[in-house]
Amino acid sequence: MIRIGKWISLIGAALVVLAPLVVVLFAAFKTHSEYATTGALTPPHDWFHLANFRTAWTNGAMLRGFLNTTIILVISLTGTVFVGTLAAYAVNRFQFRLKRLVLGLFLVAALVPGVTTQIATYQIVKSMDLVNTLWAAIVLFLGTDIVSIYIFVQFMQSIPPSLDEAAVLDGATRFGVYRRIILPLMKPAIATVVIIKGIAIYNEFYIPFLYLRSPGLNVISTALFRFKGPYGAQWEVIAACTMIVILPTVVIFLLLQRFIYTGITAGATK
Repeated sequence: MIRIGKWISLIGAALVVLAPLVVVLFAAFKTHSEYATTGALTPPHDWFHLANFRTAWTNGAMLRGFLNTTIILVISLTGTVFVGTLAAYAVNRFQFRLKRLVLGLFLVAALVPGVTTQIATYQIVKSMDLVNTLWAAIVLFLGTDIVSIYIFVQFMQSIPPSLDEAAVLDGATRFGVYRRIILPLMKPAIATVVIIKGIAIYNEFYIPFLYLRSPGLNVISTALFRFKGPYGAQWEVIAACTMIVILPTVVIFLLLQRFIYTGITAGATK
């Protein structure tokens, strides 16, 4: 009986998660009239109706969106890994005054809602003349987040300090230890942060919509907004655009999911 209840709960949870995706998938292959006259869970009449995908790709400037998103992703994730691993290395390996205060400030920063600082953030970005440039989004994403630092710190606890000491005795500098020993050993944690934050940046809508308003600066998330107007929306085209956006994320996650589990759990126990 317990096993039956377990299977029922798992199947129910799967249906809840998959139902929105099924609705979007069905809508992507429907014509405008078919979408207006059929139910959300009604399969499309013609599964080879690809006009919505063509409209989404061309009118939504999806190619330009993928290019801009890739540029933002590569630079932002590189900076996140560099800053985050250095911060974790300093916190875990060095003893210094106010160390507890620094860790406490990290926690406080994680508790402050981001929306409360948006006015000040916008003024700073504007004063740097970065509005309507890709660098506005890059700078805002470049700073590593607290979750990334804690993942790096957690993983670094599993790296024996004796490796650092041996390298120092061989003449390596502290930065040399970080570059030649710590950084290569942290590949699982780096992969975890890259995947988690990469998906977050890929799906981010607010920052690109606020700071990248010039033509040609659209990213993947803002491409969908092109089909929403004051007098209605082309939901079937938005659904097709959504499927195009979802596909790379799903493929990358399925290929690299083992790194997520490895990076999060490694260092949890010693």
